[in-house]
Amino acid sequence: MAEDIQPVMTDEEAALAPVNEVMTKITAESPEPPKIGDIVEGPVIMLDRARLYIDLAPFGTGVIYGREYMNAREVIKRTNVGDKIAAKVVSPETKDGYIELSLKEARQALIWGEAEEAVKSKLPIEITVKEANKGGLILEWQGIQGFLPASQLKAEHYPRVIDGDKDKILEELKKLIGTRIMVSIITAAPKEGKLIFSERGTDDKEKRQLIEHYQVGDAVEGDVTGIVDFGVFVKLEEGLEGLVHISEIDWGLVEDPRAFFKVGDRVKVKIVDIKDGKVSLSVKQLRENPWHEATKKYKKGDTASGVIIKYNKHGALASIEEGVAGLVHVSEFGSEEKLRQTLELGKSYPFKITLFEPKDQRMALSFTGEKK
Repeated sequence: MAEDIQPVMTDEEAALAPVNEVMTKITAESPEPPKIGDIVEGPVIMLDRARLYIDLAPFGTGVIYGREYMNAREVIKRTNVGDKIAAKVVSPETKDGYIELSLKEARQALIWGEAEEAVKSKLPIEITVKEANKGGLILEWQGIQGFLPASQLKAEHYPRVIDGDKDKILEELKKLIGTRIMVSIITAAPKEGKLIFSERGTDDKEKRQLIEHYQVGDAVEGDVTGIVDFGVFVKLEEGLEGLVHISEIDWGLVEDPRAFFKVGDRVKVKIVDIKDGKVSLSVKQLRENPWHEATKKYKKGDTASGVIIKYNKHGALASIEEGVAGLVHVSEFGSEEKLRQTLELGKSYPFKITLFEPKDQRMALSFTGEKK
């Protein structure tokens, strides 16, 4: 096998090798010229005829002029030769050989950068409410307009309107205009221009201290402070509220929490969860689960009398005992119209239990009466 032949370096190449090595290293370590979108910084070297020049050594001179100068004129009025300023590259080279810059776009980019950092750090920010709409509040932070959804308001600021009327909700939200509230930024999307705030969790330290006095499983008393479509707010003590979700109000069907409570009621509740500074409560878990008792009375194949309490897209719900209901499927009747003609709301009918899973609180019923 022939040995590998190594190239022979000439005397001239050998002499230049160290120089080439140094040049390669310098080139590798040299900063890249600024490109469109980069944020650059340098001292102001001259202000002349609606132009501002910035030293961007070693790449040359940057210039802010034309529309970009007009957009930033208020800032430029307060700028002097020697001041260091940051700007965004609009064009890496003008026809005159300068690097065109934008002061306004740089400021916007820096602010969005700060916003993204604020999301990571959960930095609390105090802001004045500027406007309100039916969905929440409009806030402005460092010149950027953002949105605080009503769902992200603290309990004491949440619009608790009795009938859920959107116009009334707006009236309540408008009461916050002009007030200063403590918020955090939860979403910052510069490409979409989206800035989303949250008021929840900004006073966590004080709330955590209060929550430390409670444990999951505790039975406590509180006052109903608000009722909404999805549940009931209960004040456990000053500065601490919990939510009884609609699914935790009663073992039976709950369509409107307002049918069970009114603001000012004193209620006994069970703490079922404490997470992320939020306390979840239950009223129904302080009472015996009726499905437990039902296991002693019923089994699959039994007949039982049930009262029709609700229609849904699958058929009708029939309650055989308070808190224990089963589904009568529409397929038994051929159409929803025929089901409703046969099974009227509030009336009692005979059924056969075709499915009975009390652990999962599931029951299916078959109508055994005369169909219309």
